[in-house]
Amino acid sequence: MSAIKLAAVALIVAGVLGLAYGGFSYTKETHHATVGPIDVSVQDRKTISVPVWAGVGAIVVGGALLLLGNGRR
Repeated sequence: MSAIKLAAVALIVAGVLGLAYGGFSYTKETHHATVGPIDVSVQDRKTISVPVWAGVGAIVVGGALLLLGNGRR
């Protein structure tokens, strides 16, 4: 499989996952303190949403690469 086809499939999969889930979240540790035997940490949960236009755009670009990627032979 060529690099163009691999990139096209990756874009299509990423676009479908972006549309299906709408975003992702992660946990970030912001503060950490140790006072004697006590260990204290603060964690923030961040959420990043993927816009619909980005998911659709990734699918369209991936499909175009998949269909038109064989132009040079």
